[in-house]
Amino acid sequence: MKQTSAGALSGCLVWIIAFGVISMCILPISMMIGGFTSVTDFAMETIAPLICPEGTSAQSRSYQTTTTDENGNRQPSTAYVMQCVDSNGNVVKEDPVGYAFLWTGMFAAIGLVLSGILAFVLAAPAGVLIAKILGRIKKNP
Repeated sequence: MKQTSAGALSGCLVWIIAFGVISMCILPISMMIGGFTSVTDFAMETIAPLICPEGTSAQSRSYQTTTTDENGNRQPSTAYVMQCVDSNGNVVKEDPVGYAFLWTGMFAAIGLVLSGILAFVLAAPAGVLIAKILGRIKKNP
């Protein structure tokens, strides 16, 4: 019984380590993809039911603005805003940030699920590799 619980514990530890290593690679990539695609019409139409009132549709509006770089200098920039528009073309609600956070968060969640699945698939081979390495270390003092 103790060997089974020790094996399960070491398997969980290997999975946690594999999940951490894999998610360090996949999570930034998935968030970057979410950030780049957050200004697309598909992203806004997908997130619109969560933000826009019923009976409205999402539209994108962009405008020129400025941002401050790391040295404190003003730089030209483009800002994107999701607008909820009713059937008459009137803007009912405007959301400059929330839709992008939801869209990027959705990609981050997908990245975490993918990391968990890959960690589960790769935990057994990683455990075998760790056992071989530890076996070699014990044999060669």
